[in-house]
Amino acid sequence: MKNYTDKQVLDKAESIHGFKCIPSEYWLFGIRSEADVYDEFDDKFFVFKGREFIMSLTGTTNAGSSALLNYSKYNPLGTAILKSDEWYYDVWSPGLHKGRMRCLKQVKPMFIYRDNNKNRKSEEIGKIYYKMVGIEFHASTYSQDMSFIRKLIGGWSAGCQVINDTKRYYEALELFETQKTTSYCLVKEF
Repeated sequence: MKNYTDKQVLDKAESIHGFKCIPSEYWLFGIRSEADVYDEFDDKFFVFKGREFIMSLTGTTNAGSSALLNYSKYNPLGTAILKSDEWYYDVWSPGLHKGRMRCLKQVKPMFIYRDNNKNRKSEEIGKIYYKMVGIEFHASTYSQDMSFIRKLIGGWSAGCQVINDTKRYYEALELFETQKTTSYCLVKEF
């Protein structure tokens, strides 16, 4: 994935469907890689406070191998794929992922697709659903080892937005935990 300037990210955020304003608090901007390498963390995230760039992270906006190939253990309709090129305002609040890890939990409905063709790609095809399905922002381990960086997604995403670098994840999460809700803008690579 190419590099982006702050201006490019902000310009893109302002052009996305549902744009109302750039949030004044901390917010997250995700870019879904065009390559969509199967089961790899190949996406980027940018943390802003208002229009000020704070930090970038690596992770995934796609489901991993476990959910793509065995979706029936999560949902018989298919694994959740969060719709990109959308704004999700005040969509997350601080909480716990599966009761074990600090995270941002979904508190408002989001647009998702249900991918059920088992072709090893996270695809935005078929019917769009607008609902609460537990799309969270979390790390790729329950371990508190801050040097841990995961290489493969595996079962760590069944629709969640997941960061693979534990140290960077907790640095970002500490910012988001200072506020009641966090907004998210997800786009396709541009």
